[in-house]
Amino acid sequence: MKKVRSIIAISAFALVSGAIMGSAPASAATNSTLVISGGSAVFGLDPASIVATANNAGTVKFIAAGAVVKGCEAVATATSAPFVAKCLWTPAASGSTVLAGTFTPADATAFTSVDSAPFTTKVGVAVQGVVSPIHIFVDTVLASGSTGALAPRFGVGCTVSSEYIIGQTIVFRVYANNADQGGAVMDSSNTAKAFIEVAGVATPIALTYGNHSGVAFWTGILKTGSTAGLYSNLGVINFKVTVIGKDQSSMKVLSTKLAPKMVNNVRQVDENGRTIYERVSYYRTVQVNPVLKGATGTWASNFTAASQLTLYALPKA
Repeated sequence: MKKVRSIIAISAFALVSGAIMGSAPASAATNSTLVISGGSAVFGLDPASIVATANNAGTVKFIAAGAVVKGCEAVATATSAPFVAKCLWTPAASGSTVLAGTFTPADATAFTSVDSAPFTTKVGVAVQGVVSPIHIFVDTVLASGSTGALAPRFGVGCTVSSEYIIGQTIVFRVYANNADQGGAVMDSSNTAKAFIEVAGVATPIALTYGNHSGVAFWTGILKTGSTAGLYSNLGVINFKVTVIGKDQSSMKVLSTKLAPKMVNNVRQVDENGRTIYERVSYYRTVQVNPVLKGATGTWASNFTAASQLTLYALPKA
């Protein structure tokens, strides 16, 4: 009986020992990391590079605006640190776009798969007016004549700025060109109407074209202040500029012609003494029938938040 009990005890000990001393279970896989960066693109131009950085080798699936980027379904990272993969991406639209990625490790037993945190990039769009064919650019300056606490911080006025104090007068300066007319400057001769609509102001501000100390452009005035009839909404000033061209019975057309090649005002000749000609571009005026309807161009600020036109309260002394 004692012998039987001893055998049972030894067997039990062997089972326990096997559980303790047997083969160790496989260690847990290391967590992978993936960080997305880059993607600084301009809408309508060349592709931009999205960069994915992992902590081990593998492949990355790149995602933009919720869709997998074509051609970047499984981009291999470098095989040694830094484990970087890159994707050339052509944005489908301007504005804020969320980028992301999914990482699949090369060694799936040692590392886990992981999705990156979302990364938001802003696809650039031209600051000029984007309604073809009139292209517009706008800036604002402080009107001269302000004194005391409202006096210009630097200089004596006409300083380009996006920050104003209530009580100051803001001057909008507008510059426009018309592609239909060979890029001609939009002035009072070819413009039917130009105005600015400001949020919170019932009547649009009419723009006038004229000479300003030797340079000509469109201007509009916004007076601010706390008294009735003056603009007083603190914070970002939302506004839109509209320029409407006159109907045209003629227009400039880009063309080319042969002209003598000139170097330092000297006509160039070949080895036989004959004049060398080259083709140059120029605009020629053609009649349009029926009349070309005047185009409309608009401009609304797409600057970053820190550069938006903003009205502040008078600082406390």
